[in-house]
Amino acid sequence: MSVSVALTDVLASCHAIRRAVFIDEQRVPEAIELDEQDTAALHLLAVQDGVPVGTARLLLKAPVGKIGRVVVLASHRGTGLGQALMRVALEVLAQQPGITTARLGAQTHAIGFYQRLGFHAVGDEYSEAGIPHRDMECPIFSE
Repeated sequence: MSVSVALTDVLASCHAIRRAVFIDEQRVPEAIELDEQDTAALHLLAVQDGVPVGTARLLLKAPVGKIGRVVVLASHRGTGLGQALMRVALEVLAQQPGITTARLGAQTHAIGFYQRLGFHAVGDEYSEAGIPHRDMECPIFSE
């Protein structure tokens, strides 16, 4: 089983994964999920045996790199793929000039996942698309 995670320009694959999970599975409205920020973002695509199975997007606004739309298809959850996506996201952010902090909006059920990757919760819980979230941050150490 061969898995790779890398930057991609193939937005159609990223959107297909996000549609399957966020729009179809979690019922996030399409207008919220597929937004204008995609054109300015860096996108990561996880591919297993030639099939796209996960994605994340990075928005850069120094000193913060925002990691968002982190998603793995249901069939590949629990395999370590989400951790691999996040590790690559943090590596890419560390290579960006002026980025010193990674930030994300975690669905509250996933807070433990992000804590194991070095993130800590900041601020109060809030609702996004009817799903409870909490912001989380992690320092970025440039390479």
